[in-house]
Amino acid sequence: MPLRRDMLLFLAASALAGGTSRALASPLTAASQPDLRGAIDAVEYRAVPESGDRMTRNLEQMIKQAAAENVPVFLPPGTYRISNLTLPDNTRISGVPGASRIVYTGDGHLFAAENIRRIELSNLVIDGGNRWLGDYVGGLLQFTGVDEVLIDNCEIGGSRKHGLQLERCGGRIERSRISGAAQSGLYAVDSANLSIVANTVSDCGNGGILVHRWKKAEDGTVVSGNRIFNIRANDSGTGQNGNGINVFRADGVMVVNNQISDCAFTAIRANSASNIQISSNQCRRSGETAIYVEFAFEGAVVSANMIDGAANGISIANFDEGGRLASVTGNVVRNLTLKGPYTHEVGFGIGIAAEADTLVSGNVIEGAPRWGLQIGWGPYLRNVVVSGNVVRKAPVGCAVSVAEGAGTAVITDNIFQEVSQGAVLGFEWDRQVSAEMAGGRAPYAQLTVERNRVS
Repeated sequence: MPLRRDMLLFLAASALAGGTSRALASPLTAASQPDLRGAIDAVEYRAVPESGDRMTRNLEQMIKQAAAENVPVFLPPGTYRISNLTLPDNTRISGVPGASRIVYTGDGHLFAAENIRRIELSNLVIDGGNRWLGDYVGGLLQFTGVDEVLIDNCEIGGSRKHGLQLERCGGRIERSRISGAAQSGLYAVDSANLSIVANTVSDCGNGGILVHRWKKAEDGTVVSGNRIFNIRANDSGTGQNGNGINVFRADGVMVVNNQISDCAFTAIRANSASNIQISSNQCRRSGETAIYVEFAFEGAVVSANMIDGAANGISIANFDEGGRLASVTGNVVRNLTLKGPYTHEVGFGIGIAAEADTLVSGNVIEGAPRWGLQIGWGPYLRNVVVSGNVVRKAPVGCAVSVAEGAGTAVITDNIFQEVSQGAVLGFEWDRQVSAEMAGGRAPYAQLTVERNRVS
């Protein structure tokens, strides 16, 4: 079958099922135009919308030839009902935004690829129809060992598992809309040079964007500029589900400039993830802790985030598991609640909590119904500096651990206003054991409490 070499950017009409013609509503904008010089048109291969059982076979043949000839495939507007396509190296498929629809018919998987160099999908609507997926796949689209996965301006919806699963992949997932996945919208494990940028992920059963590794190691994924909302925790638990962005065992990840709201648990959760940067995110109406850095991590920067509505604001936890070394600066935390999704040994209603080798500075906390600041827990306290923070409208401004074995803390130059029970108080676990210390009268050698103002 000969290749077409003319430009298809402004295709006026395509011969679709039944010989009808359908004009494009408008040409592609310059920003979304793929390079379609020499593209193969699906019509040439009779891989036309609604063409019956031969659709998958014809489309697969067309994709293989296009990949071999180093040209893209163009899908004119319409609905393409297919399943079980294995994509070859150098696959490039593009359509008309919102009009070229690929619908999964069931019985296995939709798109899969393994151990190849490059795949590119753009301007497609990909609909899983909530149909059964084979036990051998984890997502509606599953790519394994692909050096460069490029997905741009696509809509991916209706998956019975993950919307998109990437394992040992690099590339860029951008400007796409992923929704209605029973598990997470995007699950990336053991990534290399992966960027997840400017996507919308919504209405998923157990997670939004997951960046994981099988074993703790350098990862380097960038998660930036995404909108994530309405993330449930259908499989319950105490934090493994229900998170907008979840980073697990992946070191060197950046989570910046995201808008995250209405997650059953956490907006951003980093578990055993060292050298993580969590900055300039909007986190609204989180069911548990808005930003959680926990378990075996070393190195975390949590800065300039806006948190409005959560059970807890920011938690830098698990010194008992090796969690240490963090900077928490310039965040705004407000409108917290005492109610969380499970019973917690520490409790909820806490603005910012930190345990070991951590600077907590320049933050503003307002409306923490239990403690504005929690410094240490039992003996798990070492080298925490709390300076230059503003805490308003909290029963206790700063609860610092003075239990046996607790280490050093410096609490200076903070402002506490409307703290009904006290500004700086010593606790053994959850039991208050000291009088007010904000004025510098700290009867504990490991504490320095100076120059705080209480009003």
